[in-house]
Amino acid sequence: MDKPNDRYDIDTEVMFAAGEHMDVAAAAAAVQPWWNRTLTAVNDAVVRLGVLEGDFHWHKHDGEDEFFYVVEGHLDIELEDRMVSLAPGQGVTIPRGVMHFPHARGRTVVLMVEKSGVIPTGD
Repeated sequence: MDKPNDRYDIDTEVMFAAGEHMDVAAAAAAVQPWWNRTLTAVNDAVVRLGVLEGDFHWHKHDGEDEFFYVVEGHLDIELEDRMVSLAPGQGVTIPRGVMHFPHARGRTVVLMVEKSGVIPTGD
Protein backbone atom coordinates (compact mmCIF):
# COMPACT_ATOMS: atom_id res chain seq x y z
CA MET A 1 0.00 0.00 0.00
CA ASP A 2 1.26 3.50 -0.81
CA LYS A 3 2.35 5.79 1.99
CA PRO A 4 0.15 8.92 2.19
CA ASN A 5 3.10 11.11 1.17
CA ASP A 6 3.38 9.16 -2.11
CA ARG A 7 -0.25 9.76 -3.13
CA TYR A 8 -0.39 13.54 -2.72
CA ASP A 9 1.45 16.45 -4.32
CA ILE A 10 2.31 18.46 -1.19
CA ASP A 11 4.91 21.21 -0.84
CA THR A 12 5.23 23.18 2.41
CA GLU A 13 7.53 25.92 1.08
CA VAL A 14 5.89 29.35 1.18
CA MET A 15 4.88 30.48 -2.33
CA PHE A 16 4.14 34.17 -1.63
CA ALA A 17 5.94 36.51 0.76
CA ALA A 18 4.10 39.03 2.94
CA GLY A 19 2.86 41.91 0.80
CA GLU A 20 3.10 39.91 -2.42
CA HIS A 21 -0.07 39.73 -4.55
CA MET A 22 -1.45 36.21 -5.04
CA ASP A 23 -4.15 35.01 -7.41
CA VAL A 24 -5.59 32.10 -5.46
CA ALA A 25 -8.25 31.29 -8.06
CA ALA A 26 -5.67 31.11 -10.86
CA ALA A 27 -3.38 28.89 -8.78
CA ALA A 28 -6.24 26.51 -8.02
CA ALA A 29 -7.44 26.43 -11.64
CA ALA A 30 -3.98 25.46 -12.92
CA VAL A 31 -3.62 22.18 -11.00
CA GLN A 32 -5.17 18.77 -10.59
CA PRO A 33 -6.20 17.03 -7.35
CA TRP A 34 -4.47 16.07 -4.84
CA TRP A 35 -2.40 19.23 -4.74
CA ASN A 36 -1.53 21.15 -1.57
CA ARG A 37 0.67 24.26 -1.35
CA THR A 38 1.53 26.75 1.35
CA LEU A 39 0.40 30.10 0.00
CA THR A 40 1.77 32.32 2.74
CA ALA A 41 2.82 32.57 6.38
CA VAL A 42 0.88 34.70 8.86
CA ASN A 43 2.67 35.03 12.20
CA ASP A 44 3.07 31.44 13.49
CA ALA A 45 0.51 29.99 11.06
CA VAL A 46 0.38 29.14 7.36
CA VAL A 47 -2.41 29.38 4.81
CA ARG A 48 -2.52 26.40 2.49
CA LEU A 49 -4.42 25.92 -0.76
CA GLY A 50 -5.70 22.43 -1.47
CA VAL A 51 -7.23 21.13 -4.68
CA LEU A 52 -8.81 17.84 -3.69
CA GLU A 53 -10.90 15.06 -5.15
CA GLY A 54 -11.88 11.82 -3.48
CA ASP A 55 -10.67 10.56 -0.11
CA PHE A 56 -7.62 11.65 1.88
CA HIS A 57 -7.03 9.28 4.85
CA TRP A 58 -7.66 9.06 8.58
CA HIS A 59 -5.16 11.23 10.44
CA LYS A 60 -4.73 13.73 13.27
CA HIS A 61 -2.44 16.54 14.30
CA ASP A 62 -1.38 16.01 17.91
CA GLY A 63 -0.25 19.57 18.60
CA GLU A 64 -2.17 21.75 16.13
CA ASP A 65 -5.73 22.73 15.30
CA GLU A 66 -6.61 22.78 11.58
CA PHE A 67 -9.09 25.14 9.89
CA PHE A 68 -10.78 24.21 6.59
CA TYR A 69 -12.64 26.75 4.40
CA VAL A 70 -14.31 25.55 1.19
CA VAL A 71 -13.92 27.87 -1.79
CA GLU A 72 -15.36 25.55 -4.45
CA GLY A 73 -16.95 22.10 -4.40
CA HIS A 74 -18.03 20.09 -1.36
CA LEU A 75 -15.96 18.68 1.50
CA ASP A 76 -17.15 16.14 4.04
CA ILE A 77 -14.89 15.67 7.04
CA GLU A 78 -15.58 12.42 8.82
CA LEU A 79 -14.91 12.44 12.55
CA GLU A 80 -15.12 9.43 14.82
CA ASP A 81 -18.58 10.48 16.05
CA ARG A 82 -20.07 12.52 13.19
CA MET A 83 -19.73 13.96 9.68
CA VAL A 84 -19.14 17.67 9.02
CA SER A 85 -20.37 18.73 5.55
CA LEU A 86 -19.00 21.95 4.04
CA ALA A 87 -20.25 23.81 0.97
CA PRO A 88 -18.59 26.90 -0.56
CA GLY A 89 -18.30 29.70 1.97
CA GLN A 90 -18.36 27.32 4.94
CA GLY A 91 -15.58 26.28 7.29
CA VAL A 92 -14.73 24.29 10.39
CA THR A 93 -11.84 24.04 12.84
CA ILE A 94 -10.77 20.50 13.69
CA PRO A 95 -9.22 20.54 17.17
CA ARG A 96 -5.76 19.12 17.76
CA GLY A 97 -5.69 15.41 18.48
CA VAL A 98 -9.03 14.68 16.75
CA MET A 99 -8.95 11.92 14.13
CA HIS A 100 -10.49 13.08 10.86
CA PHE A 101 -10.94 11.81 7.31
CA PRO A 102 -11.58 14.41 4.57
CA HIS A 103 -13.72 13.33 1.61
CA ALA A 104 -13.81 15.73 -1.35
CA ARG A 105 -17.03 15.16 -3.32
CA GLY A 106 -15.78 15.99 -6.81
CA ARG A 107 -13.12 18.62 -7.47
CA THR A 108 -12.94 20.77 -4.34
CA VAL A 109 -10.83 23.83 -3.57
CA VAL A 110 -10.05 24.44 0.10
CA LEU A 111 -8.10 26.98 2.10
CA MET A 112 -6.56 25.58 5.27
CA VAL A 113 -5.00 27.50 8.15
CA GLU A 114 -2.74 25.71 10.57
CA LYS A 115 0.35 26.22 12.66
CA SER A 116 3.59 26.51 10.74
CA GLY A 117 5.48 23.23 10.79
CA VAL A 118 2.41 20.99 10.86
CA ILE A 119 2.78 17.79 8.85
CA PRO A 120 -0.09 18.00 6.30
CA THR A 121 -0.58 14.22 6.17
CA GLY A 122 -0.87 13.94 9.96
CA ASP A 123 1.17 12.69 12.89
